[in-house]
Amino acid sequence: MPTIPWMPGAAADEATADSGQAVVMASKFHVTSLLQVPRFFLLSLVVWKQVRSAPGVIGASLRAEPLKKTFWTLSAWSSQEALDTFSRSEPHAGIAGRLRKVMARSVFVFYPTDREQLPAGWDDAVKRLTEKEAGR
Repeated sequence: MPTIPWMPGAAADEATADSGQAVVMASKFHVTSLLQVPRFFLLSLVVWKQVRSAPGVIGASLRAEPLKKTFWTLSAWSSQEALDTFSRSEPHAGIAGRLRKVMARSVFVFYPTDREQLPAGWDDAVKRLTEKEAGR
């Protein structure tokens, strides 16, 4: 499974200097068809570039399981407001709207963590996503 490891974001320095809480967001996307995987992957890289410089992002990582038609994101933000602002901004908002048509399902989890606990871990994120997907 290809993974882009945790990369510091625009607010990474702020996060190391500041104690307190961060907002972690993890997501799992299932694409409807293998034919859609290359397009989904390429557009994900456009959003990845945006994430890295977004105000308020502390860090982020991506995973891809192309043969399973599954993509994952994991990011930490200085606040829910920073995350919400990013999600409504372009190119993310437009790409998310276009890709919604080729998704079988999506799962999102949001949870607070102490900034000292960053970077967020994939094991914890996958567990939370799996529990939410199963309806627990």
